[in-house]
Amino acid sequence: MTVRAKILDGKNLDAGDCRPLLKWAGGKTQLLSDLLPKMPKKFGRFIEPFFGGGALFFSVKPSNGLIADSNPELVNLYRAVANDVDGVLSQLAHYHNAKDVFYAVRAQDWTKLPASEAAARTIFLNRTCFNGLYRVNKNGQFNVPFGGYKNPKILDESVLRAASFLLKRTTILCGDYKTVLRDNAQPNDFIFLDPPYLPVSEYSDFKRYTKEQFYEEDHVELAAEVKRLHELGCHVILTNSNHPLVHEQYRKFAIEVVQTKRYISCNGKGRTGEDVIVIVPPKQRFNLRLAPAPLPPQALRYPSTRYMGSKSKLLAEIWAVASQFEFDSVIDLFSGSGVVSYMFKSYGKAVVSNDYMAMSATFTKAMIENNEITLSQNEALALLEPKKPVDCFVETTFQGLYFSDDDNRLIDIVRANIKTIKNPYKRAIAMSALIRACLKKRPRGIFTYVGHRYDDGRKDLIMSFQEQFLEAVNMVNVAVFDNGKQNKARNGDAMTLQRQESGLVYIDPPYYSPLSDNEYVRRYHFVEGLARDWQGVEIQEHTITKKFKSYPTPFSSRKGATEAFDLLFKRFRDNVLVVSYSSNSQPTLDEMVKLMSKYKRHVEVVPIDYRYSIGNQGHKTNCNNNAVQEYLFVGF
Repeated sequence: MTVRAKILDGKNLDAGDCRPLLKWAGGKTQLLSDLLPKMPKKFGRFIEPFFGGGALFFSVKPSNGLIADSNPELVNLYRAVANDVDGVLSQLAHYHNAKDVFYAVRAQDWTKLPASEAAARTIFLNRTCFNGLYRVNKNGQFNVPFGGYKNPKILDESVLRAASFLLKRTTILCGDYKTVLRDNAQPNDFIFLDPPYLPVSEYSDFKRYTKEQFYEEDHVELAAEVKRLHELGCHVILTNSNHPLVHEQYRKFAIEVVQTKRYISCNGKGRTGEDVIVIVPPKQRFNLRLAPAPLPPQALRYPSTRYMGSKSKLLAEIWAVASQFEFDSVIDLFSGSGVVSYMFKSYGKAVVSNDYMAMSATFTKAMIENNEITLSQNEALALLEPKKPVDCFVETTFQGLYFSDDDNRLIDIVRANIKTIKNPYKRAIAMSALIRACLKKRPRGIFTYVGHRYDDGRKDLIMSFQEQFLEAVNMVNVAVFDNGKQNKARNGDAMTLQRQESGLVYIDPPYYSPLSDNEYVRRYHFVEGLARDWQGVEIQEHTITKKFKSYPTPFSSRKGATEAFDLLFKRFRDNVLVVSYSSNSQPTLDEMVKLMSKYKRHVEVVPIDYRYSIGNQGHKTNCNNNAVQEYLFVGF
């Protein structure tokens, strides 16, 4: 099959065919390895208003792109190749590399030629003139001398046909960059700006030669336009020389300096230099003044708990922020009750749910990782009947502390039967139901005290343990669903979780405050022991509550929390970060912003009024200290 047939059939072009048509002073071919990784993975329209040779455009090959230049001869070339590539090829076939031919063609007025002939003239002069320069005199006449090359490739059919195929689906404009951008740029578009470079003494003639010059004041105006595009919500990458004015104008954005070769320079010693790449992300705006949208029905099926720090009441606010980013996967580093992981799963995201607590990992194994397995009512009833030898561990170790002897005995029976379940998801469902039954049967749902002094006669406390267990199994079963993604529950240290190249990372760690403790193990040691079967822990027999030693966590001190946040922000610097934290916790708001700003170009803080339903101390349950602002720190 010929090249022409391949193109007309509309099949994918070979990457080697689609490349710039011209040699171009300041062309970006040598910077492609630096530019391409910095482009957003998803964007609206590709727009390049200082087109020149178009190296990035021909490398990206966007559909429905928009290219523009203020040089009408250049614009004619690309339009002619798009509309009449056969005519351009036919005209190029008449040219040959000779000095007299070159000067005869150079003397022509391109504006008086048919479009395809004018385009062929531009290509011929570019391929045969000195160093591929484009330069005109005051009268707009091309005046670069003959290059004298032995065998320049004047006619490259495969390249021209590939370019024609791409340019046919591209809007090609002639005009000032400001007009082009103001008339066409929309939020989420990608804009590549490669203006005539600021002059640097070593290569002051290294710029795009056109009749109009680009002075320092023009670069200041360009910077103002870039800031407008940022506010509009566009992705922008700009290249320029490593000049102080560039650093001054774009100091709020990321600037990378790269070494380059100057193939065209007024002297041989000036053929190396430094370019800068300015990366300008779209400005994100978070508006929570309007009521967040209702959650999908599936998100509301997660079994409720009174778990300390649960974000069940803040799910809509968290989603209102997260939904403003494009992402397919989520890491929930400190999943806790699992309710946020479940919310993300209900929105079709691939979720990795992590927590250092085994009970949390059990919940997410049953309802996040598990997409289809349920535990039948008969299977649940069978777990309540003694079948295997029972170790009586709970009955003897925790006698008289939290539950009645009969309930302790039943917990040991269920524990023994759960160990015989082969399917890991059914086992997780059964253990989740057992933990939930224990939490429901315990006044205030915590294990920091013994006895029943907080018994307020609630229905949960009146129901039998068997009824609580069976109801919990049913609620977990109802929560199981398939979101079409591979989700993962992990029990481990957040600091050791493998990084992902993209996606969103949600961080809701234990909140450190000098006024209260954040020891989850102290509150939930009994049910955490159930999840672990008390393996790898040492019960502190001298304590009244028979708790075991808390897991080491850096979030138990101000310094440790600060260092941990720094490490996490650094580790997940390539992801969108959403962090939940409280106004009465440390590090402070300003300190958190400063920490996150080390690794993210943009940090925003979304405050949410919130009142904790359970105080850290009984006498403070209804005091003003429970009315706080919950912060969502957003880094992108």
